Amino acid sequence: MSRPKIIAVVGPTASGKSSLGTYLAQKLGGEIISADSRQMYKGMHVISRAEPGHMVGIANPAKQYTAGQYQEAAAKIIDTMINNSKLPIIVGGAGFYAEALLYNNLPQVAPNPTLRAVLNKKTPAQLLAQLAKLDPTSAARVDPLNKVRLVRAIEIARALGKVPPTSTTNNKYDVLWLGLGQSKNLVAGVEERLKRGMVAEAKKLRANLTKKRYQELGFEFALLADYLDKKISKKELIEKIANGERKYAIRQMRWFKRNKDIRWVANKTEALRLSKTFLQ
Repeated sequence: MSRPKIIAVVGPTASGKSSLGTYLAQKLGGEIISADSRQMYKGMHVISRAEPGHMVGIANPAKQYTAGQYQEAAAKIIDTMINNSKLPIIVGGAGFYAEALLYNNLPQVAPNPTLRAVLNKKTPAQLLAQLAKLDPTSAARVDPLNKVRLVRAIEIARALGKVPPTSTTNNKYDVLWLGLGQSKNLVAGVEERLKRGMVAEAKKLRANLTKKRYQELGFEFALLADYLDKKISKKELIEKIANGERKYAIRQMRWFKRNKDIRWVANKTEALRLSKTFLQ
């Protein structure tokens, strides 16, 4: 029997993934499933650049929504779409989530409460240094300010030696991976989100989350808190978020370059041509 066909649109932050995914969905009769580690949370639609689709705004931001939970829920959506003759189009910048879903290669490492208790007492810089000794590859792509992900990466590295390489042996789906490169105009993207209400989102989330949980959501949140507290100007906020996104995009590209299945495309026309050929 032929395997179900799926298209995955991936790339770093602000690369135009959502726009391309929406275009392909309209042209090919598909539906979008987000593979973004923050779009799944409620209340951060603007900050995370979320667009309409499955797995968007489904989780309480007060609690971590794990890759395992994402994999289970998104796989059920894929099955439903396939049964309804709809083309699943996975769109996102979280390569770990997309690969967990499509390659079914989540590291099978159970949480270690004792280790986590020790690691949670350390600063992000200390955790990053420890991770770099255990697994330099993982350290190069993880968010250096996100303690939750740093702790989890150390947990996996201590159990397995390092994060396993990308495995393309899952035969459940036939996947066309389309990749978009880095955006060169991140400042404009930040300005646009500010106009759409990014500060209001951050203010509301900050009022309803613990300080620790708020900061775990990403580097932008700490910067938005500084802006709300009048510690930095609007101009500084824009520059700092853009610079942070530029660094984050570099880490994302390191992750995606591990995946040799990705076809890097220059525009929508090329992506549509490859998609039509794949679906024939």
